[in-house]
Amino acid sequence: MSLNDQALAPVLERAFRRNKPVAVAIELNSPGGSPVQSSLICARIRRLADKYNVPVLAFVEDVATSGGYWLAAAADEIYTDSSSILGSIGVISARFGAHVLMARQGVERRIYTAGQSKSMFDPFCPENPEDVARLKTLLTDIHLNFIDHVKARRGDKLATDTDLFTGEVWLARKALDLGLIDGIGHLHPVINDRFGDKVKFRRYGMSRSPWPRLGFQVADAAMGAIEERVAFARFGLWHDSENCFPVSCRHGRFGLIRAHADAGDGIGKMCHVRATAYW
Repeated sequence: MSLNDQALAPVLERAFRRNKPVAVAIELNSPGGSPVQSSLICARIRRLADKYNVPVLAFVEDVATSGGYWLAAAADEIYTDSSSILGSIGVISARFGAHVLMARQGVERRIYTAGQSKSMFDPFCPENPEDVARLKTLLTDIHLNFIDHVKARRGDKLATDTDLFTGEVWLARKALDLGLIDGIGHLHPVINDRFGDKVKFRRYGMSRSPWPRLGFQVADAAMGAIEERVAFARFGLWHDSENCFPVSCRHGRFGLIRAHADAGDGIGKMCHVRATAYW
């Protein structure tokens, strides 16, 4: 199952709409993913938050870096564990070249295009400096979008004496000093302090079939698990994906929580929407 803006939309809609929640919280554990999907999901979260006038809180587990932090910044407040890793506000593109290997094996690459840039970054051809320049322009533009998003969401909370947009990562206490997060705390204590000890949790999630419909989904799942472990390993972490959905754009674990006050007895209820998945 692929978790993207389109797939997540009905879950988000339920979290914000049902039973008039007084707050929505986001649980996430993500070393990054697609910048476009991050942007789309963040935009949807903000539209729903504004439409229903509901505050949003984010709770980070091991890591919220790159696209993971992009998602966290959609919240009005961000809380983490003291050992959580935050930041990596940058953009990366990595690829391999196989033209030397092909030449050693006596294999000649023949490619025909209409449009001089159509074969940009063909891994079986030598690297073209013009292609590299084009890619760096694209990465810079995406990076600027990322920076604008963080500045818009965090505003005056951000430190002004440190360059926060180099791709560097920090642990929670330093991230707090830099204004990247609002506090160090876990979901239950923070929610209980905010809404009272009688808060209740109800979980929502995305449904999935217990059996893959096509054989390639098995291979995709295996590749997803490998990509996920590599992404977490960049930060010295080993992530267990036993209960996660592997899909195309790896983003780690993402969950949603909503709280609402019961009009009958005044007891706050916390509805836990856990969409545990990768995208």
